[in-house]
Amino acid sequence: MPSTALPPVHPRRPPKKRIKKTIWFIIFVIIIAVIAYGAYLLYKINSAIDKVGAPDSAAVTKPVSDNPVTVLLLGLDSRPKSASLNTDVIMVASFNPARKTASVVSIPRDTLIKVSGYSQLKANAYYAAFHQANKATADKKTKELFGKYLSVPIDYVARIDFKGFEDIVDQLGGLQLQVDMNMCYTDKWDGTNIRLTEGSHLLNGKQALDFVRYRKGNCQNASESNDIERNERQQQVIGQMVAKLKSVEGVLRLGSVIESASGSVETDIPASQIKSFIRTYMGIDRDNIKYVHLTGEWQSPYIYIRPDELKQAVAALQEQRK
Repeated sequence: MPSTALPPVHPRRPPKKRIKKTIWFIIFVIIIAVIAYGAYLLYKINSAIDKVGAPDSAAVTKPVSDNPVTVLLLGLDSRPKSASLNTDVIMVASFNPARKTASVVSIPRDTLIKVSGYSQLKANAYYAAFHQANKATADKKTKELFGKYLSVPIDYVARIDFKGFEDIVDQLGGLQLQVDMNMCYTDKWDGTNIRLTEGSHLLNGKQALDFVRYRKGNCQNASESNDIERNERQQQVIGQMVAKLKSVEGVLRLGSVIESASGSVETDIPASQIKSFIRTYMGIDRDNIKYVHLTGEWQSPYIYIRPDELKQAVAALQEQRK
């Protein structure tokens, strides 16, 4: 029998209207998902800030978004083994909301502070001394002291301990830092174990803390360091944190970062002011942050800051408040 040729079979194409509806549905679902995640992220950030910040009843009527503000930043050694409460990191930062600029002054921990009405001590000893005398007024007195030393009113103080710093860096996914020397130091008494090699590395929280704390080595081929180099490392870390928080990854991690900080950061900044601060300075350009290095001269057991250096630091902070 002769074969009968079948007509070619063409695949059915869905109507154009159906394709358009499907595309618009997918887009709609994506938009809803983004909005939902954004709302969740905002809720998480607000909840975390409410835990970190001081009660709004303590707020000074000086909105961060409208007025310059100066903050004292203290890195506290509160490890159980040492329990010294010495401030290994001391920074004073002034911010200008109109220009979106900032000046950050690092004070070496061994700086001899000479301020009328106060005993002469190393810079890192004052908070511990004030805390021992009266815990309730320690923050206020520490702000007053460094405010007089730098001739600038200090509005707020924020304290963070070593563990809190580690957690925040880990929540950021680590920091890409330029390690300036081989670092090796161990101390069985307090558990210190610093081992870093020179070069650019992605450091986790523990390693980043080792990087900013390092002063001397006790291993073969380890380099010696000093407070001046430590201050430069601290400022490098601040710069990398700013860069990380400005990235898409950093924004997505912001809720977790603040949540992590809530258990280790203590501050007198009201929660509403912290939120205003984030809105105002989240997009600050790293090039608009001026770092001032106080170097001074080492004469054991103190660092003596030269008058011209101190004058430059004072001018940089005061400029932001104009």
